Amino acid sequence: MRRNMVNGAVGGAIATGVYSAVLMAGKRAGLLDHPPPKKVMRILLPGSRHRPKPGENAFATIAHFAYGSSAGAVLASLFRGQQVPLPIGAAYGLALWYAGFQHWTPRIGALPPVSHDDPRRQALLALGHVVYGVSLALSMNMLSARKGPAARISPAEGYEYQRSKFLTPQPQPAR
Repeated sequence: MRRNMVNGAVGGAIATGVYSAVLMAGKRAGLLDHPPPKKVMRILLPGSRHRPKPGENAFATIAHFAYGSSAGAVLASLFRGQQVPLPIGAAYGLALWYAGFQHWTPRIGALPPVSHDDPRRQALLALGHVVYGVSLALSMNMLSARKGPAARISPAEGYEYQRSKFLTPQPQPAR
């Protein structure tokens, strides 16, 4: 169980990095003024919510990765080392988006609820969370497939090599 939770937390950190790349692209495209983790930190740290605060970028990054890792650990505990289907990962990401942006970020005053926000921003955030969920499932599946402290480069013991009929030409019968 502990290994599954660690795999989920590591997968969550990897997926948070991928999601962060989506946020950066959205910021460059003009869909975000400040990423949501920064807005949350600006609300939670002491001082004016309208002015930058010392350390807010570092705190936002740490909190974002902690949240993503925790969400990964929760999914891992639900699947107990089993492979996570990619559509389940995508749905999990969307559930996190909805819970966060319809409920808890509006309650603390960081962002308006989904139904009252800029649809372009929410589309970006929803897409980012789908990407997070799929990345999380992929990461967890890859991590749970490992049997030792490091990924195997060579085939596992007992593995029989089979030539792919799609990638390797097959001998044709003589005519």
